[in-house]
Amino acid sequence: MRRRRVPVRRGAGAANLPVLRTAAELSRHEPISDLKYVEQVVSIQYPVAAARTYLQRNMANVVTYKLVEARRGEQVGSVREVEIRHANSGERTWVRGERVLANGEPASFFVPDHLVTVQARVDGAGAKARNLGVDDEIVLHVPVRGYLRFLPGIYQGEGPVQAREVERARDTALARYRSGELPEVRSIEYDLDEDPLRRTLFVFQHEMTTVTDQIDHLVDLTDPLLCDAKFLPWLASWVGFELDEGLPVHQQRELVRRAIRLMRTRGTRLGIEEMVRVLTSAPVRVEERTVPKGAVLGQAHLIGGATVVQRYQRGEPAGAYLFTPPQAATAASPARKPTSFFTLRLEPRDRFQNRFGERAAQVLRRIVNVVSAEKPSHVQFTIRFDERRQ
Repeated sequence: MRRRRVPVRRGAGAANLPVLRTAAELSRHEPISDLKYVEQVVSIQYPVAAARTYLQRNMANVVTYKLVEARRGEQVGSVREVEIRHANSGERTWVRGERVLANGEPASFFVPDHLVTVQARVDGAGAKARNLGVDDEIVLHVPVRGYLRFLPGIYQGEGPVQAREVERARDTALARYRSGELPEVRSIEYDLDEDPLRRTLFVFQHEMTTVTDQIDHLVDLTDPLLCDAKFLPWLASWVGFELDEGLPVHQQRELVRRAIRLMRTRGTRLGIEEMVRVLTSAPVRVEERTVPKGAVLGQAHLIGGATVVQRYQRGEPAGAYLFTPPQAATAASPARKPTSFFTLRLEPRDRFQNRFGERAAQVLRRIVNVVSAEKPSHVQFTIRFDERRQ
């Protein structure tokens, strides 16, 4: 059966055809702004600790916080708004989070959170340019349940409040005036500044918040990655691990976190490799039962460095060692078993130098000390750089 085509006018048909757009036209253009990370903190509603960590990692500005009284339906502990104090002009910029519905209308606190989108709105001095200087201070406004909720509403606002007291006459007094002239309504205006009282109350609130934060983070005392650095030796003593407090804090945390595994594998290939990686950040590989190169007359390299560091600084090749080879063993000098030797293979020399730079000799000395302390006492080792092309 042959289908019949319906004739369509070119003009009308062309108007109804869909217009093909390029990927550049479909992509949304977002202007570059210095307040990008600040707007993300407000729109995502970061907790205060996570917000400070996030901003300090991505921005060089000083980040502080300020406690404010929580409003109705507001989440306590999350960033409400961000205040930026410009150092050059003394002006301020506010980055606030607005709750809006899908159609763009403002949402009240009665609307559930899954139906609301929080959008960042910039007001103040940097609303148009959205520039941020290095010396500008970032202040996070964090809502808390403070003592102000127990006071009248006049003390819970922000800034000075003007109160007006009106004195009116009674109806019986107004009836006395037959001439129709009413007495003037007397009013007295008061300028009340509640800032001194608010600052005094927030002193106690700040102290109480600090105490409650410590109580809330009691579970972090047993986490070596989150606890205070002074608790790390105490955690290490739980498993009998001796912690060197002279190490950097990040290395102490890693040692305590892996203390049980390091104690179980101490003296083994895996234990030595992991200990060297944690303490020096150098990639190493232990090759077991690798007998060092024996010294042969006429074939040995002459080395002048007394230590490993000196031989590394002079660029000397790997030297030969005096030991009794298996084929030359006698009853007077028996051969040593291959199990009493191992080789610590490092990355190529040029890559090792590029990784550590001026600290290369210090790191090499550190590796020797760590391996000497972790290996069995009857085992000897040699250090070699990987000569393979990678």
